[in-house]
Amino acid sequence: MRTYSYCLFLLLVSGYLIEPATAQIQAQSKTTAGTQAPAPPANQLAQKPGSHLITLEQAIQLALEHNHNILAARAAVQQSEAEEITANLRPNPVLGGDVQYLPVFQPGNFSSDYMDTSAEFDAGLSYLFERGKKRQHRLQAAKDQTAVTRAQVMDAERQLEFNVATDFINVELAESTLQLANQDLESFQDTIDVTGARYKAGNIGLDDLLKMKLQLLQFQTDVAQAKLARTQGLADLRQLLGYESVGDDYDVASSFDYVPMHSGLEDLQAAALNSRPDLRAAQLGVNAAQSQFQLQRSISKQDVTGTANYVHTNDLHQISLFAQIPLPIFNRNQGEIKRASIAITQAQQQQLYTNGQVLTDVRDAYEGWKANDEIINLYRTGYLDDAQQSRDITDFAYKRGAASLLDFLDAERSYRATQLGYRQALASYLLSMEQLREAVGTRNLP
Repeated sequence: MRTYSYCLFLLLVSGYLIEPATAQIQAQSKTTAGTQAPAPPANQLAQKPGSHLITLEQAIQLALEHNHNILAARAAVQQSEAEEITANLRPNPVLGGDVQYLPVFQPGNFSSDYMDTSAEFDAGLSYLFERGKKRQHRLQAAKDQTAVTRAQVMDAERQLEFNVATDFINVELAESTLQLANQDLESFQDTIDVTGARYKAGNIGLDDLLKMKLQLLQFQTDVAQAKLARTQGLADLRQLLGYESVGDDYDVASSFDYVPMHSGLEDLQAAALNSRPDLRAAQLGVNAAQSQFQLQRSISKQDVTGTANYVHTNDLHQISLFAQIPLPIFNRNQGEIKRASIAITQAQQQQLYTNGQVLTDVRDAYEGWKANDEIINLYRTGYLDDAQQSRDITDFAYKRGAASLLDFLDAERSYRATQLGYRQALASYLLSMEQLREAVGTRNLP
């Protein structure tokens, strides 16, 4: 008789409680659209009160202005520009002089007449006349090397932007996960309170109450781990931004939401060929190799050293003119010319490799984005709502005795796993977008 009454009770609850509960939950989800969004706006994320918020674009700008590695890399450009000054310098003239036939060992002979008639005085000025336009070729080679260095620094900036975006998204994921963990903990605590009331009323046994309290540990652990991930993520991001550029109370501000992208692979590859600084550096490397070749050829031209001497001897004043030029019999700079010629071929091969690498990077990033886009849309087209509705129905029924503890815990785990999975999938999607931006070489995708 008792079993029959309990079965009748379940049927009544199923008919009169669960179905109205489903309608009530659906109505609430319609009237509270936005409050149940899978990824809440940044101002609803787990941010510190009174913290200084920065967006992703602001974070990237801070990193470009204050990151110490980038500042050190830019110093290489300044050094290369200083080498241009050196390359454009002309040879210094050489001033020489001598005095001969001084009566050092017969000091008694020192007299103005002796110095005027017997001693010899020479003063001369010599200058190296460079042939083959060496100075012009040195300057051009230095300028081409500066252009390569500048492009390499821009490539380092591209990689820095990607690293900043990666850490920024990781912080967003941690804050979204922390918010979810706090919501789950609060909701589960309410359920434990109801379970305790049901236990006191004799509707459930002590075993069910203890199982609920033990399950609370998982939610408390989730909160602690999410807080740790958020703290570490902010610290890592701060290091990239330049530790001194932000305060201890800074935080990220972003929507952490799905943003569609409609660019095609061919458009992205074409943009990458025009934007990638590493490809630009490889192309400029060919120019620099050619400049070095021309410089080595000019070095093979022998320079002329001209000298003009003033001579005073035996009361005579004379001017002597000299010129010297090496005879290129053995050394005509053959080795360096050949090396520079081979370096041109090497640079051309490196350019071809980099060109293919750019196209490969874009394709890989694009395919990764497509895969993540498919996954994120699977969540957004039903699974999130299904998990939410299943959890709410089971929670409603459990609190009224129409569902078992195992059913409730199973629905709670499924909801938690689905929400965590969605957030991780969203982070992977956003990271794939950043990977695509890095592969293309610009943040403004076509």
